[in-house]
Amino acid sequence: MSGNSGQAGDPRKIRVAVVGTGEFGRNHVRVYREMGSVELAGVFDRDGARATTIAQEFATRAFNRLEELRGAVDAATVAVPTVAHAEVGCRLMEMGIDVLVEKPMASTLAEADALLDAASRHARILQVGHVERFNPAVLAVEPIVSRPLFFEVHRLGVFTPRSLDVDVIYDLMIHDLDILLALVKERVTEVKAVGIPVLTDKVDIAHARLEFAGGAVANVTASRVSTERVRKMRFFQRHEYISLDYARRDALRIGVKRPGPQPEFAFEKLAAPSVEPLRGELEAFVEAVRTRVSPKTDGTSGRAALELASAVMTSIREHAARVQPVAPSGVDKTKR
Repeated sequence: MSGNSGQAGDPRKIRVAVVGTGEFGRNHVRVYREMGSVELAGVFDRDGARATTIAQEFATRAFNRLEELRGAVDAATVAVPTVAHAEVGCRLMEMGIDVLVEKPMASTLAEADALLDAASRHARILQVGHVERFNPAVLAVEPIVSRPLFFEVHRLGVFTPRSLDVDVIYDLMIHDLDILLALVKERVTEVKAVGIPVLTDKVDIAHARLEFAGGAVANVTASRVSTERVRKMRFFQRHEYISLDYARRDALRIGVKRPGPQPEFAFEKLAAPSVEPLRGELEAFVEAVRTRVSPKTDGTSGRAALELASAVMTSIREHAARVQPVAPSGVDKTKR
């Protein structure tokens, strides 16, 4: 990092850049521009015309080469396609730049380990973009989690031509896998999953059943080919039921005041901070850059989510091999 702008107490603004100016990248640029604690130093994209368009929209600079970020920025968001996360993230950290890499943090666990190694060798902050950890609904329930034993999770979306380079497990389900690991805080002992392609050559809809070491069970469904948008998690712990709505950014706690044949229930809408999740994520990243304290969605937690997503994908492949579906009439499976 140039100078000492990342040290605690330094009033100078953190200089930030965004690498990759697609839909995710543009949102990062927008939020950085709104933040008073940073200086939006510029953007970079292999598509120079797109980078120039975004730079003009948000009154910043378009870098012509990635190398130009060296010495010009303190921290950067990496919002390039997943296959390039490790390459770009490692190059930036070698330049002395702290990195927030979008989820999934890498295409493979080996690439995730390369990012972790680069962060360690170059003493860089590495945060992974698990933005739902900063959703007000999640922040509201974290303090009241005791020993949850059963989860039902649905993350359903209508089809859009976005993130089609990865299966729905890595695009959508990984958010909930990350949150489950954070809430349960136990290792997963069993994974059973099924998934199928519908509109693409990747898995578009999937269901997984997870069991944790302490006995908690989670049923997780993710789809990008649904007719409606649903983002909900429900979980049960002793004498109470908690419902989170990621889209509404709120959470409801339903407790048993009096059990028995004529039970009484207590309904409580949990206090949730009014903050855009991406704004919370980027503020946490900037704070980590400034204080040098590892963020809660650090590289280690990002790798754990990727490892669990990979286990789900492995189970899906094993199930598909057992089922061996017959191709519909007119479809030549050999051409897939």
